[in-house]
Amino acid sequence: MKTSEDRSFLVWLGVISIAFGWVLWPFSGALLWATLLAIIFAPFYRRCLETLPGWHNLAALFTVIVVVVMVLIPIGVVIASLVDQGGEVVQRVQTGEIDLTHPLQQLKAALPDWAVSMSDRLAGIDLTSLKERLSSLVVPAGQQLAGHALNIGQFTAEFVASVLVMLYVLFFLLRDGDELNLRIRGAVPLRASHTAEIMDAFTLAVRGTIKGIILVALIQGALGGVIFWLLGLTAPLLAGAIMALLSLLPVLGSALVWAPVGLYLLVAGPVTKGIILLAFGTFVIGLADNFLRPILVGQSIRMPSYIVLLATLGGLAAFGANGFVIGPLVAAMFLTAWQVFVRSKKQREVRK
Repeated sequence: MKTSEDRSFLVWLGVISIAFGWVLWPFSGALLWATLLAIIFAPFYRRCLETLPGWHNLAALFTVIVVVVMVLIPIGVVIASLVDQGGEVVQRVQTGEIDLTHPLQQLKAALPDWAVSMSDRLAGIDLTSLKERLSSLVVPAGQQLAGHALNIGQFTAEFVASVLVMLYVLFFLLRDGDELNLRIRGAVPLRASHTAEIMDAFTLAVRGTIKGIILVALIQGALGGVIFWLLGLTAPLLAGAIMALLSLLPVLGSALVWAPVGLYLLVAGPVTKGIILLAFGTFVIGLADNFLRPILVGQSIRMPSYIVLLATLGGLAAFGANGFVIGPLVAAMFLTAWQVFVRSKKQREVRK
């Protein structure tokens, strides 16, 4: 039976751990991404260490530089371009150059008189008021999005501090990752076999989430942006970014962008561009997920699409932008924990 001193120590340990987490909470996003990047780039760090045996600091520093060049700089360039294109789209909607009700006007003009009068009575749609409502929704939303992107693009003090903390922590996680892994395994109050399985599952979940969800979403967004650019459509980079974000959600995903635009072009013209966009979206963008995800995920933890959808939406609602990673990770760990529990229960029943 535990003594009062043991119980007091456990209480103190819990309180001080919560306090430490509270202190670190302002940089929770930076710590999260430092951990994720350390797991993703750990194989690259080990290859650098094989080339430079014993030079742990240099290998970690070189890996951090690669992260900056391959990840941070491209993200900065994309955000700056999104600000420009987002502002351009908002301006074109304000000036009326982009008419959101034009396809409905075209469709209404093509209908016979009896169909027009019937649709007016049934739907009660006033195109003029609908245009004003759509503009009142799109313009403020676009301005707000551009404002948020501009804050990041201008490298506010908070953003710069978070990036520097992330890179600083990333360096030490790469250099001391193996030692930290052993310490965590020894500190977790679980059976050694359970701890090893859960931590291995966490690593697989991170790599599976990044490669199987985020990387596939980036590829689908890039494909969408390229086809928008080749067809000469408005704001291809902005469209590609939106498609990449929506691709994080299973089922419809990027089709929420290219399908309406393709239908718009079929009605308002040019029809050829609409056919090309719909065909490319269906047979290239839409099928990219089916071909790329199994290749990129490999042996990583796989989850049903409905769990990914619920976990992603729930993560976004609970944790904000970082939730699209946290949600699937929590879901993967949940499934792993229950798999360990069921397996242990079956093993105990067999022993009996």
